[in-house]
Amino acid sequence: MFEGKAGKRTWVFILAMLVMLMMFAGCTGLPGSVSSDEPTKGGSDTDGGTAQIGDSELKPEPGAKLKIWDSDGPEGDWLKVVTQQFAAEYGIEVIFEPVEHTDAPSKLKTDGPAKLGADVFSAPHDHLGGLVSAGLVYPNDVGDSSEYLDAAVQGTSYDNVWYGFPVAIETYALFYNKELVLEPPETFDELIEFSKNFNDIDNNLYGFMMEASNFYYVYSFMSGYGGYVFGSEGTDKNDIGLANEGSVDGLLFHQGLKEILPLNTADINYDIKTALFNEGKLAMDINGPWAIQGYKEAGVNFGIAPLPKLPNGKNPESFSGIRAFYVNSYTDYPNAAKLLAQYLTSKELLADRFLKTSQIPPRNDLLEDPAIRNDPLNAAILEQAQYAQAMPNIPEMSSVWTPMATALEENWNKGGDPKTLLDNAVRAIQDVLATQSE
Repeated sequence: MFEGKAGKRTWVFILAMLVMLMMFAGCTGLPGSVSSDEPTKGGSDTDGGTAQIGDSELKPEPGAKLKIWDSDGPEGDWLKVVTQQFAAEYGIEVIFEPVEHTDAPSKLKTDGPAKLGADVFSAPHDHLGGLVSAGLVYPNDVGDSSEYLDAAVQGTSYDNVWYGFPVAIETYALFYNKELVLEPPETFDELIEFSKNFNDIDNNLYGFMMEASNFYYVYSFMSGYGGYVFGSEGTDKNDIGLANEGSVDGLLFHQGLKEILPLNTADINYDIKTALFNEGKLAMDINGPWAIQGYKEAGVNFGIAPLPKLPNGKNPESFSGIRAFYVNSYTDYPNAAKLLAQYLTSKELLADRFLKTSQIPPRNDLLEDPAIRNDPLNAAILEQAQYAQAMPNIPEMSSVWTPMATALEENWNKGGDPKTLLDNAVRAIQDVLATQSE
């Protein structure tokens, strides 16, 4: 079975993943432990604003009270418990407020200066450039970068300054119901053939689903055919490869998948897919490690495999990301906030977080842990990471998502000309970038 093979090869996959994840933005060279005492912008004037380190322990401000943002679900459930432990140990109350980690950066742009934002928040690494440019985050001047994967430090750094407190490494892969699929398909041709035989649309039975208008997932097709976002290393805003020949071929393939998934994009969102998979009505789904815990709790007998090969014989090159905690530069309690972020990313806490969320911690001292090394589900995620590309973390990346979602939605729902749709998307991105540079 696939799982047995994956379990034995986990460490090989981890090493391969590290090589692939090293392709982070060139402007984010690997820093050491940063010792800057100044926030990026808008920092607090509170006494003791510089983090004091003695015996590896920060000295929090008297009377500190903190708010933290992270996604609801397993992540939030874990935080509710461990922040109570933090409060008991340090005498600092922490309020958890559920904010999706992908939404936190945009929310902080208004809530940060208004003093309404969280002191500590979770975010994906591709938003870091925008956060730094807006002056919304403190550097991580208290952590030890040698404790983390080089790729995790690079991904959470910008202009050679380390900002993040890394929490998880992640990409997406093919989830499959073992009661419905004996062996996961190695190619999309096999997946398509299976789905044609399995589908019973009138009875809500589907062989395959994915979020068809979500660029995060669809990018794997475009890149597998030779498309790219900002140059070969994700750092050149003047080299947008989202309408090149490879990207067009990727969208032609994307468009063809509607034959086995004859629904519009509004009818195949994340919640719908999850419900169908839990009910045994969906055989295969493109998803990520954040879904593992929920499927376990739902009692689904499932496995994970790398994304099947494309018709051109290439592996889809999924986006990979580093999830991290960051300290809001507008916090009134920077020392206490850094202490909390450091506490949450300790070896003991991230090991516990893995057990509760199934998200792979990017600490060197945990990747040898048998609970992680021998887990077949995470082995499959790490195998897919061999082919992953790091999401660009330059500020211009924020201008990509909406135009691409528009192109993908029309490509799927209306079946237009992919080249025209992508040309329009690239023009929209360039227009936004031109406005930003004025």
